[in-house]
Amino acid sequence: MSSVRRRRGSEAQSKEIQAEENNKEEEEEEEKEHGEDDNDKNKKKKKMKDEKSKEKQEKKRKWSCIDSCCWFVGCICTVWWLMLFLYKLMPASLPQYVTEAITGPLPDPPGVKLKKEGLTAKHPVVFVPGIVTGGLELWEGHQCAEGLFRKRLWGGTFGEVYKRPSCWAEHMSLDNETGLDPPGIRVRPVSGLVAADYFAPGYFVWAVLIANLAHIGYEEKSMYMAAYDWRISFQNTEVRDRALSRIKSNIELMVATNGGNKAVILPHSMGVLYFLHFMKWVEAPAPMGGGGGSDWCSKYIKAVVNIGGPFLGVPKAIAGLFSAEARDIAVARALAPGFLDNDLFRLQTLQHVMRMTRTWDSTMSMIPRGGETIWGGLDWSPEEGYTPSERKQNSNNTQLTGQETNKTNVNYGRMISFGRDVAEAPSTEIEMTDFRGAIKGHSVANTSCRDVWTEYHDMGVEGVRAVAEHKVYTASSIIDLLQFVAPKMMARGSAHFSYGIADNLDDPKYQHYKYWSNPLETKLPNAPDMEIFSMYGVGLPTERAYIYKLSPYAECYIPFEIDTTAEGPDEDSCLKGGVYTVDGDETVPVLSTGFMCAKGWRGKTRFNPFGIKTYIREYEHSPPANFLEGRGTQSGAHVDIMGNFALIEDVIRVAAGAKGEDLRGDQVYSDIFKWSEKIKLRL
Repeated sequence: MSSVRRRRGSEAQSKEIQAEENNKEEEEEEEKEHGEDDNDKNKKKKKMKDEKSKEKQEKKRKWSCIDSCCWFVGCICTVWWLMLFLYKLMPASLPQYVTEAITGPLPDPPGVKLKKEGLTAKHPVVFVPGIVTGGLELWEGHQCAEGLFRKRLWGGTFGEVYKRPSCWAEHMSLDNETGLDPPGIRVRPVSGLVAADYFAPGYFVWAVLIANLAHIGYEEKSMYMAAYDWRISFQNTEVRDRALSRIKSNIELMVATNGGNKAVILPHSMGVLYFLHFMKWVEAPAPMGGGGGSDWCSKYIKAVVNIGGPFLGVPKAIAGLFSAEARDIAVARALAPGFLDNDLFRLQTLQHVMRMTRTWDSTMSMIPRGGETIWGGLDWSPEEGYTPSERKQNSNNTQLTGQETNKTNVNYGRMISFGRDVAEAPSTEIEMTDFRGAIKGHSVANTSCRDVWTEYHDMGVEGVRAVAEHKVYTASSIIDLLQFVAPKMMARGSAHFSYGIADNLDDPKYQHYKYWSNPLETKLPNAPDMEIFSMYGVGLPTERAYIYKLSPYAECYIPFEIDTTAEGPDEDSCLKGGVYTVDGDETVPVLSTGFMCAKGWRGKTRFNPFGIKTYIREYEHSPPANFLEGRGTQSGAHVDIMGNFALIEDVIRVAAGAKGEDLRGDQVYSDIFKWSEKIKLRL
């Protein structure tokens, strides 16, 4: 029995052992299965993580142009504000102390210097700002502009440009049909001296001149900023805002309250053309004019001191209207291809700029005037033979040789050439195809361009090709070109501006306001005691003509661009980055600023029948010696010249009672008289 029990016990034990082994095997199999499941889960988790990381990387890759631009602008503004903040924390005497420690004692500002000489305030002064330098503020807007009532949309910090760019551009644009306010939007000029004393924090326009005038006793009661909306046509500033009437009444009031001393007018840039329009408007009978009579200017104006005046227009305006660019934009486009055509503002940048600026009728006031008579034709130009190296050597009073001047035959009269070979070829070898009869048509079937409409969309491929195949444009054919590529814009512009030369100034048609801002189609007022000065900078390369090419033509794109690969043979060449340059102030060529006072109005002419005396005062550009001098006190640049000590001194002397003869008459460094003689204009 015991053996049976043992056997049974051993059998039971073996069964238990076998069961345990089976259980272990099952557990191992389960573990294996679980391990496999865990592996699958881990693989799935890894896949999920990889997919998420790929999505994140794709999102990072999809970083839009608007994000880049906002960050870029934000960084610049942050650094700018930080520097201003640190500057404000410094003791007032520290910057001057550091500057004097490096450069030596600074000269007295002109106002302080002339006060020591005994000069005091005498004639009331009127400032007439130019294009873009005057502040604009919002009075009524759409929902996207909520909270911006009477906040600056133009000037100041430009905060709204990167906060809500599309909304900003919408409110800065004008109606494309009327050239006035779009429905539901009212943007108006800032009033007072603050309207244009600074363009942006730290960037002066009129501030330095105002401060120096204050040194000899001027106050706000004897100074007036004739602010106006520089976007709209000159006559429309009166129609919408009564701007011309306010200038007239303020001048009359200032003369009456300053002992009867006549006013000294200081227009700058486009403000020169605006005040030229005003002088005709104030004489003309109502309702078109101000009803002041033919002797109004003689009664109330001592002198008109024009600063950087584009009397005969600016070639730079052509590039801006034709392709929304100039030399600086073209260079930026070449350095970062595609950036300016990318989806900024949810629209292409340059197209959006073009759509906005083409609604600003004032830009058409600066299209070159006088045609080929003034600016030259296919085979000649007044500045023919000019080279930058010659200009430098002339300024240093060195003897020139034929080798030193490196003279080349540059055809400045060809304002736009499609290709460098066309710009340099003899006119007899250029085969031009007339573009005026080209058939226009939409370039694409869909309508996605309408939000960024630039009128090029309406031209079609054939229209674009016809423009390029004409190959070369002079100052005369430029008008036809702009009428072809931008008919709506030019239809508005031709109602307010004219670009010709009058045959007979006594013709009644010249009594219309469209001619009043063109010095070649108007007479100066009956004010023989009044004086006219043209003050401007020289010694800086200034845009005069352009080499263009067709850009990759696609939906909504501007089909033309400056060919930045076109370069001159050496560093002294006047051709750089597809732009031919001449002497000027970086914006306005000498020919435009100086010709009227050098020849057109000099003595008694049909444009100056009463013999108003004219003077030219040029200021040789000299860059600041170091960064501590800021924009310098001897700059000849278009805006920086407003801080030029020599110019400020001349202005203060005139305001204090001096005449042109007291300033020793003309001060000339350029070849303006030589170039003027080449222009065969009937006087």
